[in-house]
Amino acid sequence: MPKTVPPLSESQVRAMEPRETRYSVADGHGLILEVMTTGTKIWRFRYSLNGKRQPLATIGDYRRISLRVARERARKYAEMVAQGVSPASTARRDRGAEKRVDLLRDAAELYLSTAMVRKSDEYQRTTRRALEKDVLPALGNQPISSVTPEDVIAICERIKKRGSPKMALHTRNVIKRLYVYLIERQLATSNPAADVPARLIATPDSRTRVLSPAEIGTTLRAIYASGIRRPLKLALHLLVLTMVRKSELIEATWAEFDFKAAIWKIPATRMKTGREHWVHLPSQAVAVLRELREAKSSRTFVFPTVRGEDRPIAKSTLNQAVKALGLDIEHFVLHDFRRTATTHLQEMGQPAEIIEDVLARNTEASAAVTMDPAACAAERRGILQLWANFVDAQIEEGRHAVSSSGSPAAA
Repeated sequence: MPKTVPPLSESQVRAMEPRETRYSVADGHGLILEVMTTGTKIWRFRYSLNGKRQPLATIGDYRRISLRVARERARKYAEMVAQGVSPASTARRDRGAEKRVDLLRDAAELYLSTAMVRKSDEYQRTTRRALEKDVLPALGNQPISSVTPEDVIAICERIKKRGSPKMALHTRNVIKRLYVYLIERQLATSNPAADVPARLIATPDSRTRVLSPAEIGTTLRAIYASGIRRPLKLALHLLVLTMVRKSELIEATWAEFDFKAAIWKIPATRMKTGREHWVHLPSQAVAVLRELREAKSSRTFVFPTVRGEDRPIAKSTLNQAVKALGLDIEHFVLHDFRRTATTHLQEMGQPAEIIEDVLARNTEASAAVTMDPAACAAERRGILQLWANFVDAQIEEGRHAVSSSGSPAAA
């Protein structure tokens, strides 16, 4: 009975050190890794044809070919051997097609196609976006060894100027992980991002992202043009219009709304402040809510789960919906809508204490007006209607790119 060979792991391969003489380690099914005295590691395929042991077929250098790809090649060659065909010439062609990894662009491509394959779709998406949006346009044509800490800092500073320090920190971390991978594969000898302390880029809780007027319009037009469920489109639109927190919206019940008075009374038990909060609904928000009510998806919740249970959608549902859009704008999170509204309303000259009150924040500026929910009702309603009109104007800008049938007014 043939001896069973335990398969190798990537960590085992990385840890293999050169010896005084070269040696081989088997992965199984004919695949072996030969470690040279120089430290170079070469994948080879061992096979017999017509009962005779044949010369090893070279698959390629470990620095350019991952364990997963080497196994795929070995399986292909084994199938050829089973049919009585030598894989030697095919192996030579495969090696000839291997791309040299000298430039950072080629290194990133190898990284994405090997190290990323077992990562989640979201992890792959954010990594690829950071590389393709900021890193490769600036450094893609540079040799791997020529990238400096100053290059990394320059990229991060450009991202911070766009108003996203957390994205700058994320991009620095992507570069750092890329170079860790390249060092492990002996394609680099130093890590330029490791010499850039994270604290010089941003703190983990830094967040100053504000959508520009154009980005507001782009985002909402993309939402209505997308294939996500109609209630989720309306939920995202309401999140922008009402300036509430995501949890306050998705857990909303129909009993909280007074359509005649156009008021949404969020109970204290659902508020971060611990106080009841009144949202004086702009006309656009009322129209969206009427559409949702006519759908009668649930007697209790405005945004019920589709699983047939009497409970609201999950907290991650709206985040996942936005991520699925693949928006071509700077990375942002849903909570940035509140900061965006605050910034633009302040630029319109609206009183800071009323804006803070509308946002239901625990600040000294809003403390006086939040004690009585009926106080300053006219100012609250005016600010929310002003904001909704501003949002409408951004949606209309460039609407020709989106089918008019996707808008709330046309529904």
